[in-house]
Amino acid sequence: MPGLRRMARLERIGRMAAQALWAYRLRSLFVVLGVGLGIASLTIIVAAVDGAQRKAREITENFGPDAAFVLGGDVLNRAVGMRTLTLSWTDLERIRQSLPGAYLVVPMRAKRNLKLRYGGTTIDLDSAIGSSANYAKAWDWPLAEGRDLNEEDVERGARVVLLGVVPTRELFGRRSPVGQTVYVNSIPFQVVGTLTERGASGGPGNPDERIVMPLTTLTQRFNLDRQYFRALRIKFRDPENMEANRENLRSFLRHLHGLGPGDPDDFTILTADEVLAFLSVIQGGLMVFLGVTSMVAMTVGGFVLANLFYLSVSERTKEIGLKKAVGASSSAILLQFLAEAVLLTLIGALVGVALGMGAAQFLERLEILEIQLSWRIFGIALFASLGIGVLFGLRPARSAARLDPIEALRG
Repeated sequence: MPGLRRMARLERIGRMAAQALWAYRLRSLFVVLGVGLGIASLTIIVAAVDGAQRKAREITENFGPDAAFVLGGDVLNRAVGMRTLTLSWTDLERIRQSLPGAYLVVPMRAKRNLKLRYGGTTIDLDSAIGSSANYAKAWDWPLAEGRDLNEEDVERGARVVLLGVVPTRELFGRRSPVGQTVYVNSIPFQVVGTLTERGASGGPGNPDERIVMPLTTLTQRFNLDRQYFRALRIKFRDPENMEANRENLRSFLRHLHGLGPGDPDDFTILTADEVLAFLSVIQGGLMVFLGVTSMVAMTVGGFVLANLFYLSVSERTKEIGLKKAVGASSSAILLQFLAEAVLLTLIGALVGVALGMGAAQFLERLEILEIQLSWRIFGIALFASLGIGVLFGLRPARSAARLDPIEALRG
């Protein structure tokens, strides 16, 4: 029986809270909007952080835990005038022959601002990549159809090419391009294979928009330096010892380049750990920026709620006095006003989540943020809205509960 009476009492308090909110609906709307904007900001930050974490996992998985990517020049601490073409065919051969643990070494060079044509359709290329045999194997990048580049292609400087998903779709639609002839800046190439969709960057630009040809063909046909290339992709047999592999590679390259103890590296080595650390820094900055924004917005919403509830208490003194005169306890008055505050913030949470999800999807379409929506957003929004309601609604509720009924009726 006491439990039933308690439930009936809470239900009665809830009905009174809802009636009061409807009576002051314009004021309630301001509170809902204030809280909703804060929850919308929180929704965006949660979705953005989840999206950034998902993207980081995709990039590091595509990069590979057993691989190192070497770039010519010190791209992290680049000095003015520092050369970026510092990796040579001699480096490639010596690493293949002598670097402990390395079993696959593939050079890379990019050429931009090219056009790709098939039939009457011409598209702008994001990049044309020159590489050696086993490009797809080196990047753990399955082929959709056809074959990878081989040693004969590189030795002959063959005019063969692998197509990424985007040029395949734009030039051939659903048809197979393997065996067809495409033109790169008016030079004919035979398509020998197509790459599957990558979706996360393993190099500059969008990898799904690139084409890949033998490095010798790229340098010969487009008048590039034939001694040096831009990058090396190296695969190791023992990924659990990647730190040691990285240090061995660094020492070996410094020796090959004749660098002394005080000379800076003229190359940059990236492994999955470095990529993940770099992405964590970006993600941390994003969290700080959006976190501050959401906290400010929610605090503003809380102050709006507190101020409007203080105003509500002053306008409803006679109502409060009458309720106390007919037997309502101070705790019942406190619970009613607190229930009103929590109900408003919960409505604000629903509005905010809807606004935040819409804004997050809009930002993703603009490619400003990587977004992942999940049920976790609703849990966090619910918890935050309850916190705002209790934190900023408690003092006005206490103020209402402490009113003297005689003074309240007299006022």
